[in-house]
Amino acid sequence: MITVLSPSKSMDMNPAPEVEASQPAFLDRSKQLIAQARKFSTPELMDFMKISEPLATLNRKRFKEWKPPFNSKNAKPAILAFTGDVYDGLDSTSLKKRELKFAQEHLRILSGLYGLLRPLDLIQPYRLEMGRPLKTRTATTLYAFWKETLTHELNQQPGNLLINLASQEYFKAIDQRTLNKIIITPIFKDEKNGTFKIISFFAKKARGRMARHIIQNRITTADELLSFTADGYTHSPNLSTPFNPVFTRNKQ
Repeated sequence: MITVLSPSKSMDMNPAPEVEASQPAFLDRSKQLIAQARKFSTPELMDFMKISEPLATLNRKRFKEWKPPFNSKNAKPAILAFTGDVYDGLDSTSLKKRELKFAQEHLRILSGLYGLLRPLDLIQPYRLEMGRPLKTRTATTLYAFWKETLTHELNQQPGNLLINLASQEYFKAIDQRTLNKIIITPIFKDEKNGTFKIISFFAKKARGRMARHIIQNRITTADELLSFTADGYTHSPNLSTPFNPVFTRNKQ
């Protein structure tokens, strides 16, 4: 079984605890994207990414400074570098070494720049959402650039089950027609005005909590997912389908 997560826009590149880090698998392809991204001026980057001038200036600097080889001094393991709601839920800094080892084998992070990351793959800071139409010599979008590569790599992973905890933006980068795995997409709903609804902020954190639940309990089957009770969520059989287990939480 393999679980996939989205990355985050925000990153913390402060020094991390010592871990046995690894290298991203598709750095040669990442270099192609970096070469294209370096062509943007600051105003062009503002328009391309729909971001403020300070953020565009920061990320233009990041693209210019991005350079392998990666090591513990100039890069950081992905699972420790990404921040934001999903990664607040995952709380990776508190995972034990054996849990990080399980994550390395069973968790993958989709990325606009790096393609597919193992948790302990070293990365340098960047911002490049999968939905941005970055053109290269061989593709007009990042979806077209990555789809075949990502799907092939996921098909090589053991087991016939994929747990989708990624956002729609990122999961679209996988070709579901040729994926050789059963896809299970958990859904998280919170009570609001007497009904259960998906509330983005809570759902993002819950996806991270579910990833943590999988890692800590070494889950390898779909049925085991249903034991998830973090932060007050419980499985709701009446709202669920076999491929979309729904977890609900009463108003806090």
